[in-house]
Amino acid sequence: MNEYFLTVYEPNGEMVFEEKIEAADDQAAQEVGKKKLDEKNFTNHTHRLTRSGKLLLFHV
Repeated sequence: MNEYFLTVYEPNGEMVFEEKIEAADDQAAQEVGKKKLDEKNFTNHTHRLTRSGKLLLFHV
């Protein structure tokens, strides 16, 4: 299992959500991250999903 971090920001740069995700691979982590964004209504917020400095998912 790999460790990923999903972070969500307000337009002013304030971090409003951060969660560690464990997944077998990058694709699985992206699916879990997108699901969490949908559940918490953060899909249209600025967000990113990273693993060891690698940017896997990003939205402004």
